[in-house]
Amino acid sequence: MEQMDTPLHSINDGEIAMTPAGGPPVLVTGATGRVGRGVVDLLTAAGVPVRALVRRSETAATLPTNVEIVTGDLTVPESLDAALHAVSTVFLVWTAPAQTAAAVVERLAAQAQRVVYLSAPHQTPHPFFQQPNPMAALHAEIERLISAAGLDSTIIRPGMFASNALSWWAAAIRGDGVVRWPYGAAETAPVDDRDVAEVVARTLCEDGHAGGDYVLTGPESLSQAQQVSIIGDALGRPIAFEELSPDDFRRQIPETARSAVDMLLAAWDATMGHPAYTTSTIFDILGTPPRTFRQWVTDHATAFTENPHPANP
Repeated sequence: MEQMDTPLHSINDGEIAMTPAGGPPVLVTGATGRVGRGVVDLLTAAGVPVRALVRRSETAATLPTNVEIVTGDLTVPESLDAALHAVSTVFLVWTAPAQTAAAVVERLAAQAQRVVYLSAPHQTPHPFFQQPNPMAALHAEIERLISAAGLDSTIIRPGMFASNALSWWAAAIRGDGVVRWPYGAAETAPVDDRDVAEVVARTLCEDGHAGGDYVLTGPESLSQAQQVSIIGDALGRPIAFEELSPDDFRRQIPETARSAVDMLLAAWDATMGHPAYTTSTIFDILGTPPRTFRQWVTDHATAFTENPHPANP
């Protein structure tokens, strides 16, 4: 995860009702993930005390030294007690099965007053987001639990992340330079992880976001084939896009990932012929336009060419 390049205190000339230094810390779950790490960096840059929840202490080695590290596991609700001590605000990223959600939210409500929850746009009336999706059902249940617990809540709903391009296409680009993929004409509006992190940080520190329900997207609708072309532009060489049938695509996927792939295939199929759903929410909250997919690719171009697991010398 890259360091965020826009300190929170620089946005809108620092006009933010921030948690004062020395006040109760903000608890950040998922602190080493692609959004959580960005939130940690932004809050610490703004002088906000941060407590990071990690499952294993060794994973916190790259976090800033002024962050308080507490170990805990969402699958073991009682392990969260130390992390929640003297906390009033929590950024919740759910990374566990559903079974412990009720017990975790109950513990949050016993200690904290506010929660900012990283959810998904499962309520958005667009074909891409309306396909059967087990994760959407889990998000909806956690939102219901948060509401029933009486917590002040802000729901953050990012659409398709721009960073998915790395996990989906980087290996092929580093290989023979041909991206073999289904539904090349399916359009999405990739959102930059950094923009999501900035919105989360703002809602954690600024008054007026209790009850907020924010769908975050990138600024433009792009087909998957166009996104691959943009990556080629950033790398200075053309990248071929070869259309695969859904069945051929499924055959290349390990059985363990089949349900997630089926979910994506259904979403891409449903959105064919429709432009992606886009919102102005990032601009409305931050006062700056969301980063384009081209900007995200330009800033991460080397990740498409470098070996992500270099051999030890």
